[in-house]
Amino acid sequence: MAEREIHLWVRMLYSCMVDADFLDTEHFMNPASFKERRTFPKLQDLIPGFFRGLDAMQAQAVKSEVNSIRAEVRDACENAASHPPGFFSLSVPTGGGKTLSGTAFALRHAACHGQRRIIYVIPYTSIIEQTADVLRHHLGVENVVEHHSNLDPETQAKAARLASENWDAPIIVTTSVQFFESLLGARSSRCRKLHNIANSVVILDEVQLLPPELLEPCTDLLRQLVERYGVTIVLSTATQPSLPNIENVQEIIEASARLPERLRRVVYELPNVLENRSNSWPEVAKELEAYAQVLCVVNTRRDCLELFRCLPPGTVHLSASMCGAHRSQVIESIKAKLRSGAPIRVVSTQLVEAGVDIDFPVVYRALAGLDSIVQSAGRCNREGRQAAGGKVVVFIPPRSAPKGILRKAEDAARVMLASPISLEGSEIYPRYFREFYSRVEGRFPYQTLLVQNARSLEFQFREAAAQFHIIDQAHHSVFVRHGEGDALIETLRRQIRDDMPYGWLLRKLQRFSITLPQGQLNTLLHNGQIEELTTGLFVWNGRYDEITGADIFNEDGILSAKDTVL
Repeated sequence: MAEREIHLWVRMLYSCMVDADFLDTEHFMNPASFKERRTFPKLQDLIPGFFRGLDAMQAQAVKSEVNSIRAEVRDACENAASHPPGFFSLSVPTGGGKTLSGTAFALRHAACHGQRRIIYVIPYTSIIEQTADVLRHHLGVENVVEHHSNLDPETQAKAARLASENWDAPIIVTTSVQFFESLLGARSSRCRKLHNIANSVVILDEVQLLPPELLEPCTDLLRQLVERYGVTIVLSTATQPSLPNIENVQEIIEASARLPERLRRVVYELPNVLENRSNSWPEVAKELEAYAQVLCVVNTRRDCLELFRCLPPGTVHLSASMCGAHRSQVIESIKAKLRSGAPIRVVSTQLVEAGVDIDFPVVYRALAGLDSIVQSAGRCNREGRQAAGGKVVVFIPPRSAPKGILRKAEDAARVMLASPISLEGSEIYPRYFREFYSRVEGRFPYQTLLVQNARSLEFQFREAAAQFHIIDQAHHSVFVRHGEGDALIETLRRQIRDDMPYGWLLRKLQRFSITLPQGQLNTLLHNGQIEELTTGLFVWNGRYDEITGADIFNEDGILSAKDTVL
């Protein structure tokens, strides 16, 4: 065993011991709760029902080129399932049916190789519910367990809540945060699930969204899971990156299938990055007004608000200045208008790019990384209803993306766009990601904390857990008074005042929160727009607009561009 593999082996042993201890203690101290832990069906028992439903859905689908290609993708996934466990890539353009076809692969592959569960790892909590709903529909509500911070415990059955503690269920849907931070966690509650990752099929959805500054530990952990713990990893995305530490990846969809070409549903208008002429927001707004249905995706919350203010009344604003519950309501109203054919203009940050199932005939995208541009294009002519193809216009905005990862991605895109390229060609994305990753420095001392003294079993587990965060810890959640959030905040205030438990409230309040950077948080605390109820729990007392969300761009505390991403 290599030195860099010993720390995970120790964690796996610890996971087995601590989970057994938790379960034995619960059996003795709380037998009623222990009895509510259900025995889930084996993964193989879910296969007949899943494929009956999939066959029926496929038979009822409208005859179209898109649905024909989706059927081909499914066939390719099932045919590849007998291949040996290891790394697989599922490179399918947006709208090609990756979720259900990937599940078909995972079920067949697990049955063929005796693997026990499927773990879906999704980058954003904003899209996890959509994926979980699809899986519940096809695999049974009781067989799919969600585990993420936005989940309201009251919406879960007791058995599912208990299963989320140690992932003892056939289908787990979780976030990148839960998955990777558990693999490097130091708390027993985080580690007790690790042994149940072994001998599983893990589907990494939108794998290109792994934090580039954490690629070394993330990809090395994935490699160890495959080589040492019987795990199969499926790298699922429309824009497949070139990841370090990962070799011998088996392609599920052969290049000869020409999926990008056959699923081409949009025509791109790309900017001349050498000329580098930027567009003002009024100029962009004037172009958007020419369309009855159009989506414009920009890089920051500030950009979103500034462009929104240039557009006529009735325009829809969508950004992380709005809490999750508010955004969900707005997204549902967008879908309803699109279905009815009503006029609608939407200005959004990149939160719509991954997994939000909306379909516009025209999409504008501020210059960004190539993967972000393609993800935005996935919201255009998604179902192929525009015979001549949807229209995707990439423009240079008034200011570049903020310094940091977004700017590095934009700079890498500029290098690629300086020469003629086709965004439909899958061969350009490994080149783009190599250019992008070369600009990013790691921010986790993996070697120092977990490798260099491994032979003497000297690991800095606690320090590693403290330093490894998928999401930048310089940002803080702030609860807002939108809808039910107002009453929940007042209940939280009383619970804290009366020294009563309130952990259950924090879960419910996740959907009524926004995030702010540390510097802005300090400013708003000072001027009274934010209140700290107790250490680390913050409430927004400023204006919350029912169209644009929290008024974070007020004269008392203006965010800098680098602090307004999403």
